[in-house]
Amino acid sequence: MGRRFLLTGMPGSGKSTVVRRCVERLRARGLTVGGISTPEVRRGGRRVAFEVVDLATGRRGLMASVDIKSPHRVGRYGVDVEGFEAVALPALRYAEESCDVICIDEIGRMELYSKAFEEVVRRILDGVKPVIAVVHRRYAEAYRRYGELLWVTRERVDRLVSYIVGELL
Repeated sequence: MGRRFLLTGMPGSGKSTVVRRCVERLRARGLTVGGISTPEVRRGGRRVAFEVVDLATGRRGLMASVDIKSPHRVGRYGVDVEGFEAVALPALRYAEESCDVICIDEIGRMELYSKAFEEVVRRILDGVKPVIAVVHRRYAEAYRRYGELLWVTRERVDRLVSYIVGELL
């Protein structure tokens, strides 16, 4: 049974940084890592959108934007559920079938508008492969049963990366 590390914390605490550094270190040690990340897109210093990125292939899509008209909204962002699924679902399936470690950054409100994503995530978390996932703090309790819940703060980033990578190697 693979270890599952669920990272949560306040905005800007370093959750995505922990995932990115873990991916870099695991790959440097010869492990294959797949899954998704959802980086923000900035224009003129302001966040205007979120992409979804396939960690194995680098394929990208737009997940949410201030310019998207959608019934699915989080704050000022319209969520493109189909656009998200077009990248996220194949990325997660590939990671599940072919990679040593699966990363999901993140399980949050925007992503959970996709029921298909939620189903794939639960299947992955019930599976045998190691997982590093960011879980929005609003959902941390609901996902706690799937793995070790770790609270991220800026001061703990380096220690958490070392701990997770050490456990997975």
